[in-house]
Amino acid sequence: MNAKIANESSVSEFLLLEFSAIRELQILHFSLFLALYLATVFGNLLIISAVAFDHHLHTPMYFFLMNLAIQDLGAVSVTIPKSIVNSLMNTRHISYSGCVAQVLLFVFFLSSDISLLTVMSYDRYVAICNPLQYEMLINKAACKQMVAGVWVTGFLYAVMHTSATFATPFCSNIVNQFFCEIPHLLTLACSNFYLMEIGAIVVSIIVVSGCFVFIVVTYVHIFTAVLKIPSVEGRKKAFSTCIPHLVVFSVFCFTACFAYLRPPSKTPSDGDFALTVMYSLVPPMFNPIIYSMRNKEIKNALSKLLGLRKSPLDIFSRVFRFSKE
Repeated sequence: MNAKIANESSVSEFLLLEFSAIRELQILHFSLFLALYLATVFGNLLIISAVAFDHHLHTPMYFFLMNLAIQDLGAVSVTIPKSIVNSLMNTRHISYSGCVAQVLLFVFFLSSDISLLTVMSYDRYVAICNPLQYEMLINKAACKQMVAGVWVTGFLYAVMHTSATFATPFCSNIVNQFFCEIPHLLTLACSNFYLMEIGAIVVSIIVVSGCFVFIVVTYVHIFTAVLKIPSVEGRKKAFSTCIPHLVVFSVFCFTACFAYLRPPSKTPSDGDFALTVMYSLVPPMFNPIIYSMRNKEIKNALSKLLGLRKSPLDIFSRVFRFSKE
């Protein structure tokens, strides 16, 4: 009996979710995911390049923004390219080590993303509500320490989840998701050892909820301070930056929590697929737009970088408004 279980649980590779058995729909999936991936990569690389090469942007806020872009770029690059290649090559395979790497890196970038967004909300809180203490609290050394803490904590957190997920043997290798997602991997476990990882997920949800509450409370204070600004244009600019950030972060939190807390089905589900896309692809794609669309300093830096009279964000904005009309 033990030999049989050991034989069943030896998995050397996994089979990821196949978008469709129809070749034309596979090509459609390939084209759609490729377009979304390239848009995400392009937007985040623009932010990284603008901050890195323009000395006017060497400030705490843009230092955090550059790290956020790096994390977003890493998160989508861990999962989307493999799905794109599988659709193009008409295959579903991913090696065991490749699956482990996906889980480790995806959780690493995602957890670091959440931590950094929390740090960024604190940065804006100090800048708007306590401007006289800003240089003392958010100096260069403090910024480096906070970002280092974000990256180190994210890595340790990812190692914990990855170890707990792959500690138990698997009795199946069919993952009903387009990448190795922890909830779907847990359904393949042969024993109840996966309860350790479920406990870790519950703790993680509590921590993420705490970050969300912190960000909401921080922005309440920010909005209160912004409402006291006499300039209508100043208030409008502040709200146009803060509200989209809250919307995207809220979508990420609620969809991720829902995806990780509810028992995943053992059969492919359009709902699971949509939820995963919402928290894994949408925030990295929209973060560059949200943080840069109304930011004149970013626009000017991009214009100088690309040698354009109009920044690419201005061009994108004009095209978007024209398409709506």
